[in-house]
Amino acid sequence: MATDSSNDSIMTDSDKLRIVADFILHAPPGQFREVFNGWNYFYFDCSVILFCTYSTDVRHLLSNDSLLKDKASNIFAQYRKDQLTPAALSDNEFTLITEFNELGSNRFYNPKTKKSFKYDFLTEETSEIQSWEPDAANEPWRSALEEIWSVYCADHYYNGISSVFATNQHDHFVLSACIEAHQFQPNNYWLVVAFAILLLMILKSRNGLWRSIWTITFNPNLGKAEIFGKIKAQVHYYENGNVQLVSFKEIKDSTSFSSEKQLAENFKSIVEESENEYQVAIAKNYQNMSDTTFKALRRALPVTRSKIDWHKIMGYRIGSEIKQT
Repeated sequence: MATDSSNDSIMTDSDKLRIVADFILHAPPGQFREVFNGWNYFYFDCSVILFCTYSTDVRHLLSNDSLLKDKASNIFAQYRKDQLTPAALSDNEFTLITEFNELGSNRFYNPKTKKSFKYDFLTEETSEIQSWEPDAANEPWRSALEEIWSVYCADHYYNGISSVFATNQHDHFVLSACIEAHQFQPNNYWLVVAFAILLLMILKSRNGLWRSIWTITFNPNLGKAEIFGKIKAQVHYYENGNVQLVSFKEIKDSTSFSSEKQLAENFKSIVEESENEYQVAIAKNYQNMSDTTFKALRRALPVTRSKIDWHKIMGYRIGSEIKQT
């Protein structure tokens, strides 16, 4: 008995949401709206070579605004937190959207100004700003680190945004220091060279994102802290075809301290050395990729090893036909 195979190709809402999640979470830096509304690109992971093409938009894929609002909102929230998305509370006040300052019900807090706010993951708008009180025990440690961390960010990252958050875990404090720095100009071609912000852009345009998350876990009475860092650089290269490159590194270290200020200064020295080493390594690796990986993406010259004069292309064709007669 024959069966209707057309049913096999019908996607369920769960299938659509899974695909939407993949589209959104792998969106190129600064191009959430383009993926949401439709675009094309390749995805390339430095650790696992992976190329994917995207040529649709998630809203059209779902074709159901109710499903988009009710189910896909969690995907948008994850994307914003993963990206350390900057949130503006005013013209001069910014913080980051992260897992560390989430209060629930789409609310986050800015520890520096002691405010909480509601955040729209789709429009990136903040609202319902209220006062917020930090934990009295860990706030001196957090504020000491914030003072040094903000200076470090300003010295090393052009237009970078930094935040420091604090939580308690049993008898330990955990400080989470984050930096987000980006360069978004998605309308032209660009080429990236790693240095400083990792993204020293040349040619006509640039689109890249730097994220670093560092955690310090310590008991203030023991004088020793464990440090763990995650650095992630994400850049997008496109010229007709599109390639996204993602590079990341994890770092572990430790330090001793006798005061809030000493912990902050020791931590800053460890971060500075680690991030400088990483950026230099990326710069060297990029040069190697320019000579190998990127050349493999397209042939520099035709098989004749000579550039074609496109103004004479019809002449080439006529000459070929004459030879055949």
